[in-house]
Amino acid sequence: MNSDITKKLKEKYEGIDQDVNVHLEGLLHSKPINYWDYIQTDALLNLQIQRTVFPDEMVFIMYHQINELLFKMILGEIEQVAKNNDIDAAFFTSKLMRISRYFDMLTSSFTIMKDGMDVDQYNKFRKTLTPASGFQSAQYRKIEFASTELINLIDKRFRDTIDRDSSYEHAFEHLYWQAAGKDYKTGKKTHTLSAFEARYKDEFIRFTKFYQNNNLWSKFKSLPEQAQANKDLMNAMRHYDYTVNVKWVMAHYNTANHYLNIGGKTAEATGGSEWVKYMHPKYQKRIFFPHLWTEKEIQDWGIGI
Repeated sequence: MNSDITKKLKEKYEGIDQDVNVHLEGLLHSKPINYWDYIQTDALLNLQIQRTVFPDEMVFIMYHQINELLFKMILGEIEQVAKNNDIDAAFFTSKLMRISRYFDMLTSSFTIMKDGMDVDQYNKFRKTLTPASGFQSAQYRKIEFASTELINLIDKRFRDTIDRDSSYEHAFEHLYWQAAGKDYKTGKKTHTLSAFEARYKDEFIRFTKFYQNNNLWSKFKSLPEQAQANKDLMNAMRHYDYTVNVKWVMAHYNTANHYLNIGGKTAEATGGSEWVKYMHPKYQKRIFFPHLWTEKEIQDWGIGI
């Protein structure tokens, strides 16, 4: 064996108080790796459980599972920025462009949903999904928390008046996606929203406490002025913001409209939300990095798309 490799292995295991010889002996008994074990192919292909007999339901399930895998990749990239205290414009830009490529893929892939399912099949199997809703994707909510400050995720109706120093719990009750399952006049929440909160609210609040000061927007603003003025970085920030909050959202919106707006009559979402106003960016004007856009660009956010 190469003596240099042996030395490095010895240093590695001594660094964690382990005997390198024990680990080397273990290699004698380990099986060689293969593709299907490494990727866990069998487990992956058995994660699709249909609720109906319609074959296009399988498209719906797998498409959303692929989305969740991409969301996990995005969160991994954001975490590398959030937990790095010595970032420069080049590193920041490279991570943002990786994230944007994932969202570019998510955006273009909506044609799989829009053109890849029979409308009649969809409108039958979707009734078995009530009260589940796409807004219950915890990973997507985390992507939002990790991208910007909480104030930029507050429902537009309360964004200008809410106390910016209020508790996380109070802010949570006024996040824009609460509108998908809450009557603000009565305070009553749908089962869809209540179940989502019961499962994830505590986790979200813990997550947000870290990312409130370590999100992408805060990290950008903590850079030296010269780095903030870097054209490549600014373009990467704007590209990510627009891709996530306009292009991807509108691809989702147009797909929903294809299946739920039949003959001029708009069907209710499975979670019971008023999905048109909840989803369309022109209503909520969700913008991760508001200072990087002109007043005119913000005013026209999501219009004409």
